[in-house]
Parts: sequence; structure tokens; C-alpha cells
Amino acid sequence: MATRLEKTLYRLEAQYACITWALQQISGRRGVVFEIGLGLGRTFHHLRYNLPDRRIVVFERQIQSYPDCTPDPDQLMLGDLADTLPQAARQFEGQVILANSDVGTFESDHNAAMAKLVGTHLPPALAPGAIVMSDLPLDLPGAKALDLPNGAREGRYYLYRMP
Repeated sequence: MATRLEKTLYRLEAQYACITWALQQISGRRGVVFEIGLGLGRTFHHLRYNLPDRRIVVFERQIQSYPDCTPDPDQLMLGDLADTLPQAARQFEGQVILANSDVGTFESDHNAAMAKLVGTHLPPALAPGAIVMSDLPLDLPGAKALDLPNGAREGRYYLYRMP
């Protein structure tokens, strides 16, 4: 049994390994990036640094990020994910090449609801061959679950590729 500190460390290690791998996978491919769950903004900051010319759309209920990790207003879908994700999926239908969903907590009922919400509403936005990374296991119709890259522990992050 891992402590919460260890679980957080393992998740961050896995997330970093998955992002590094995913950035290689989308190199040279056009498309929008979705960052679902801003939190403190560390992952968005990393994506923005590594994808300076890419449109990144960020979803968050309310801003709590560090000032230097806060997206510009035109990048932000602010509000309840149950409202903003379906709206954005229609707006960006078939354009999203990479999506990172980081909306889990240590509460199982919340996680089940969020995984269902993301799994239901994200797919219409995804481009052929899109990569989806998630801190929660997702049911994405048609997607193939992928093995994690080196440095990522099983069960700490999940990778999928759309057909």
C-alpha cells in the first residue's frame, strides 16, 4: 500500500513520462490540445512551454493556478465541465490531437462521475490518431488503450489512441 505522498509522486512521474512520449507522437501533426483540469497550472505551463505555437484550450471550474501558469482568457473554458466540455467538443469537433484529463481526486464517486463525463463528451472533439492522457481510466469508444512509457507506473496514468 502506498502513502498519499507516494501516490502523488507516482502520478507525477507517470504524467511526466506520458507527456514526454505524447509530445513526440504529435510532433509535426496539426491540431488543438485540450488540458482538462487546470489545478495549479503546472501541466499547462509545461505544455505551453513545449508547444509554444499550438492552441491549448484549458478547462477549469475556477482559477486557482499560479499567476505564471494561468492561461490567457481566450484559452480558458471556465465553468462546470459538464457544460464546457460538450460545448468545446462541438466547437473543436475532430480537431483535438492531444487531450490531457487530470480531474481525479482521492474520492471514488467523484472519479467515476468525472471519468464518465470525459469519456462521454471528449470523443467528438478528437482527431483521427489523437492521443488521450488521463489520471483516470476512461471508456473512450473506439480508442485503443496503450502501454505506458518507461518511467510510468501502471495505474497512475492512462494512455489512449483514437483510430
